[in-house]
Amino acid sequence: MEELQRAYSRLCKESGAEPQEAVLQRLHGLLRGRLDLATQSLTLDTCRALGKLLQKEALLTELVLSDCMLSDEGATLLLQGLCVNTVVRFLDLKGNNLRAAGAEALGKLLRQNKSIQSLTLEWNSLGPWEDAFATFCGALAANSTLRQLDLRNNQISHKGAEELALALRSNASLQQLDLRWNHIGLLGGRALANCLPSNRTLWRLELAGNSIPSDVLRAVEQAMDRNQDQQATVRESQARAHILSKEVQHLREEKSKQFLDLMETIDRQRQEMAKSSTLQMAEAALALSEQKARDLGERLATAEQEQRSLAQRQAKEHRLELQEAADRESKLLRDLSAAQEKNLRLRNQVDELERKVKSQQEQLFLSRQELTTTSAELKMRAAQAEERLELEKTRSRQNLEDAEHLRFKEVEHMTRHLEESEKAMQDRVQRLEAVRLSLEEELSQVKAAALSERGRAEEELLKAKSQVRLEEQQRLAHLEEKLRLLAQARDEAQSACLQQKQMVADAQARASQLGLQVEGLRRRLEELQQELSNKDQEKAAEVTRVRLELQEQNGRLQAELTAQEALKEKAAALERQLKVIASDHREALLDRESENASLREKLRLKEAEIARIREEEAQRASFLQNAVLAYVQGSPLRTLSPPK
Repeated sequence: MEELQRAYSRLCKESGAEPQEAVLQRLHGLLRGRLDLATQSLTLDTCRALGKLLQKEALLTELVLSDCMLSDEGATLLLQGLCVNTVVRFLDLKGNNLRAAGAEALGKLLRQNKSIQSLTLEWNSLGPWEDAFATFCGALAANSTLRQLDLRNNQISHKGAEELALALRSNASLQQLDLRWNHIGLLGGRALANCLPSNRTLWRLELAGNSIPSDVLRAVEQAMDRNQDQQATVRESQARAHILSKEVQHLREEKSKQFLDLMETIDRQRQEMAKSSTLQMAEAALALSEQKARDLGERLATAEQEQRSLAQRQAKEHRLELQEAADRESKLLRDLSAAQEKNLRLRNQVDELERKVKSQQEQLFLSRQELTTTSAELKMRAAQAEERLELEKTRSRQNLEDAEHLRFKEVEHMTRHLEESEKAMQDRVQRLEAVRLSLEEELSQVKAAALSERGRAEEELLKAKSQVRLEEQQRLAHLEEKLRLLAQARDEAQSACLQQKQMVADAQARASQLGLQVEGLRRRLEELQQELSNKDQEKAAEVTRVRLELQEQNGRLQAELTAQEALKEKAAALERQLKVIASDHREALLDRESENASLREKLRLKEAEIARIREEEAQRASFLQNAVLAYVQGSPLRTLSPPK
């Protein structure tokens, strides 16, 4: 450890900088090859010195540089030193805000370094720099030693996820990848899910907090489960092959030992036969032992040949099973992708139906606006009719004033005729009042009918669209205020009529004093009668025209109401169609789920069958091993060995 301190101090002095005390303390307290510089603010000179130190250091296996506030240049110097390092296995660069330069330096590190197996890059900013992150992903595709990669909170977008997917298609060593809390989204999730069938080594992929739909997450989880099962199968087969190789090696050693014991026994027998001068028996026994040795060697060779053929057959069956499992998985993935595409089409149809419903609602809103405009036009025309009536009243009042002015001169001689004419005028005024009252009643009836129709239409619209209830209430209040103002104006007009009647009474009182001017007034009255008859004809024509316009407005309102009812029927039909489509979609999803369940059940049965075959093969291997051991233990050569 003191050597590391001296080397670090020497490198800092060569660069003309003072070594940091915190770094010296951590180098002094180095344990089990782990250098922890977390939360230490490393200067540029310290990064340069550490980079040079890491090029030659052979003791450090873990390097922790989390939350060290590294600059781009400092991180580049450190990573350049690690490019030629062959010892470091674990590297932690969490929370250093690495950007474009850091991503490029990391890509160079992944291309050149052949020892780092775990890389933590949490809480950095690699994602926003698309070109640099693409370089990093290309280096990841070419790397063959990295096993674990942590990219949490790196602002990775769907384009970055697509680059990662391309890298995962080529990478054959990465086993764990953490992409939580990024901005991958739907497109990035689909890209990652589509690349997983071509990657057989990745068995852990975290995608939480990326706004990825649940179906994509389920597809990723299924791919990870498949890879885990394959990894477990490969590990199990490797373990079995290792065990079998050990057993074969052990059998070979035992056979070699037995052969050596046999040769020693033969030598001892030869010596004994030489001593006992029983040469012929020894030669016969020797020939017999040699024959047995040859037989034993041949049997051992046949056993080894059977063992090799059995191992080859098991490997071939295993490859066939893996190929069948891959075919079934690809078929399941194709079915799942087809179901997802069908689901997307159904969602698009639902969105289109929703847009149609919205357009129908907009048309209803426009028709309601047209209804309000037509009611406003009716009110305006009623107001114009009342204004015309007022103008006629003012004209008649002006004419009466003119008549009064003339009566002052001529009424004295024609009092009797004037009274008759006054009665006739009163009758005509009463008829005019009756006509005006009938017109007002008709207008009020039309207004009431329009208001009732509008109320019904508003109630139907309130049922179809409850959100505009407040606006309609405000508009109704406004219309009621207008109606109140119209009623007030009507009351004022009635008061003006009463005043006019009072003035007529005053004129009659004054007319009693104008008897002398009766003859001139008679002629004037005839002219006025003619004018009044003309006015009556004009008023009748105006009333008929107003009635025709009101009838046309009522016809248009009825047509609009029928159109609204047709729109409502269309909306109901669309809702029914939407319900039918939703029910079909649910049935299709249930069918797909049942198919998936049946496929899972078939897969489980196949896996059980594979496990049963494996158990049978293991039993066969154990039987073969026991048979070989029994054969070796029961060999007649053991009887020839002398007792100890």
